Amino acid sequence: MKNKITYLVLLAITCVNGYSQVSTNKGEVKGNKEYAKYAYIDAIKTYERIYEKGYKSPDMLLKIGNSYYFNAELEKANKWYAELYATSPDQEPEFYYRFSQTLKAVKDNDQAAVMLAKFSEKSGNDSRAKLLAQNRDYLAEIKKNSGRYKIENAGINTKYSDYGTAFMGTKVVFSSARDTGNFSKRIHTWTGQYFTNLYDSPISEDGSLGAVGKFGKKLNTKYHEDTPAFTKDGKTVYFTRNNYLSERGYDASKVTLLKVYKATVDKEGQWSNITPLPFNSDSYQTAHPALSPDEKTLYFASDMPGTRGQSDIFRVKIGDDGSFGAPENLGESINTAGRETYPFVSDDNELYFASDGQPGIGGFDIFITRLPKDGSLNFRDVLNVGEEANSPKDDFAFIINFKTKKGFVSSNRDGGQGSDDIYKFVETRPIWCDQILFGVVTDEDTKAIIPNAKLILFDEKFNQLKETTSDAEGKYEFTEVICGAKYFVRASHEDYTTKELPVIIGTETGKTELNIELKTSTCKVKIGDDLANCFKINIIYFDLDKWNIRPDAAVDLAKLLDVLNQNPTMKINIRSHTDSRASFSYNDKLSNRRAKSTKDWLIKNGIAANRLTSEGLGENELVNGCSDGVKCTEAEHQLNRRSEFIITAL
Repeated sequence: MKNKITYLVLLAITCVNGYSQVSTNKGEVKGNKEYAKYAYIDAIKTYERIYEKGYKSPDMLLKIGNSYYFNAELEKANKWYAELYATSPDQEPEFYYRFSQTLKAVKDNDQAAVMLAKFSEKSGNDSRAKLLAQNRDYLAEIKKNSGRYKIENAGINTKYSDYGTAFMGTKVVFSSARDTGNFSKRIHTWTGQYFTNLYDSPISEDGSLGAVGKFGKKLNTKYHEDTPAFTKDGKTVYFTRNNYLSERGYDASKVTLLKVYKATVDKEGQWSNITPLPFNSDSYQTAHPALSPDEKTLYFASDMPGTRGQSDIFRVKIGDDGSFGAPENLGESINTAGRETYPFVSDDNELYFASDGQPGIGGFDIFITRLPKDGSLNFRDVLNVGEEANSPKDDFAFIINFKTKKGFVSSNRDGGQGSDDIYKFVETRPIWCDQILFGVVTDEDTKAIIPNAKLILFDEKFNQLKETTSDAEGKYEFTEVICGAKYFVRASHEDYTTKELPVIIGTETGKTELNIELKTSTCKVKIGDDLANCFKINIIYFDLDKWNIRPDAAVDLAKLLDVLNQNPTMKINIRSHTDSRASFSYNDKLSNRRAKSTKDWLIKNGIAANRLTSEGLGENELVNGCSDGVKCTEAEHQLNRRSEFIITAL
């Protein structure tokens, strides 16, 4: 690509990764309801109350922290996460991410950075680690995208540099160093490259180009002109030229840089009103303009302040009155520390560009991404278009007719006629894999549909992407998810416990199904139920020949205590069991003492004695085969030394 002006001045800056905080609407948790046939009990509030009385466990701390985090009460979540981390620092990767967000909420940015480093170490999904992972597999990705183009010489190439086509009605306009006189005298003093002018050629039905003629006499000068972009009516053109109008301009170092110019057709059909665009400068370069389909946005390459690498792609809004807004860098998804240049936007809002910083197969490669429909710079995927469009050499200036799938690309690949040549192509299949993530939200126990559930889609780094609500049939849908990508879906409803599930999207165009079952946030119990099953109370175990309450059992008895306090009409029968060792008589007495010790603990902590009964069942109801004469481990015997809490009245 040595005969084109694409080598822009290096102005490298440091890229800073941003982390967005997760935000959800706070769901009001229903209070305790009076019992009729069933009891409705808020387990989370139970955990908080027993914590205040001195009972806690890592699992409980995590659940309370998550409950606040899911409701966007980050400062409250921070309290529980901080205590959990202080006592149990080894957690799953998601914990470190969430903890970091709560630390930011309390303005502890230093510790937040430590947690993000842990998240990156454990997940490998920070931006740097992710980029390295993508680079390791990029050849396989390029191979998957290859073989989609039939490419041929366009038929207009010379031994000189021919490149940079643009559609203008039924013809193309391109740049060429042909027919420019004595090349030894027509060399750009900054780059040492030949100067180019604009030429045109009609497009035949098969995509070949016809007779070549000079284009726009008033547009061409003795310096560089290249890479035009035309409005659909053909009356306005944006193009690249050296800093030249009536006289040549220079920067502070006496170098003539590139600028983007605009011209319009006058009444005589001639190009006139040639003016440089207002975001040009004598101290940096702008080049290679491209228009959006609605002609309200101009894309271009530049090394202006704010550039991330040697040259970046920017955009600028065009007002209805022809004014221009402030240039915006397209961001780190597009731009790298290398060179990004030659943007083109198809009628389907696909952005093509050339880059030597994105993973490629040599020199400049062509890449594609979709412009976000909301006008943001949140580009979700940037794909190498693959071979044959790309080669081990420089490939650039890609344009395509979205309807016919025919277009042109410039390249200095082997087998060409000149330094750069123009190739015609036909795209034989699309590059995109289009997927929809869908499912139904239902009740885990009853299987009833749950309408109006809130669903939030997160990427694998837990950046919030989209949200929606399940419809009257419990159905939800997220469109435009990335094939093969990992996401997390969080489902919440005021009557249910929030659930978060991972999902891997399919790798071919279609739909990926993720049905979600939510557990009611209130426990439903009836007479005869064991409270331990509803509240996940661990079985109260006893040491061999002992009937005292162990410290680990006190945490779970505290849950039971809270349930009884919150439901003053509830009565329970405490049933204690032993293992098979010792005699039946001894075990009956031992189990009675264990049941009584549990009952006494509850009475001591404020429960009326008339609400409690106890009985010892000895070894009559073993949960395994560890009966007399059977050899069992201590752990197996331990399973039989337990207590149960059966509801006798509500």
